[in-house]
Amino acid sequence: MFTFNTNNKKVTVYPALAGDKPVVYLTIYSDDGGEIYDALKKLGCPDFTLVTISGLNWEAELSPWAAGNLFKYSEMFTGGADEYLKTLTERIMPQAEAYVPGHILWRGLAGYSLAGLFTVYALYKTDLFSRAASMSGSLWYPQFKDFALANKMAALPQHLYFSLGDRECKARNAYLKTVQDCTEAIFAHCQSLGIDTFYELNPGGHYRDIISRSVAGINWILTR
Repeated sequence: MFTFNTNNKKVTVYPALAGDKPVVYLTIYSDDGGEIYDALKKLGCPDFTLVTISGLNWEAELSPWAAGNLFKYSEMFTGGADEYLKTLTERIMPQAEAYVPGHILWRGLAGYSLAGLFTVYALYKTDLFSRAASMSGSLWYPQFKDFALANKMAALPQHLYFSLGDRECKARNAYLKTVQDCTEAIFAHCQSLGIDTFYELNPGGHYRDIISRSVAGINWILTR
């Protein structure tokens, strides 16, 4: 395991044991993602490198465009996803991949909640990721469904995973209650494009089983 800091973000690299393996980038809320990595290894998933990035202001840096203060106690959604994607691809990835043995077989991107929203958004902005996993992604974000259906991805990913809790749409908030409709519409759209796409509905609300849901999504893209 290797750790470094870039732009006030903590980056942790869990290198593959051999060369010519995939690299999965996972944006997480805090810590180093060790529980997720350990759970993946216990599953016996294929050898790969996991790179976790934490220390972000989630509302500001993972939102695709400004939407103000959507919730009573939330930070401002200021639309910093493009800037974070630039930091990820131009600064974090070159440093992280210096620790990766051999060549990189393919790159994946994954995230939970707002990081799941960022994961899908990034596919429209860069062709660097050929596989992606959005777990309980905040695809309710204002105008995001319309954006996703009306625009072309930078390159179609080979494999794309979505999941959601079956109670997430029970929220009282007018935005949050649309999450299942938005997720299923984007999932169906991706299927129509010929992408190998999977959608999983898990029991519970947004904050239930975050680690196991994250593990399931990453394991799915690793085993295709």
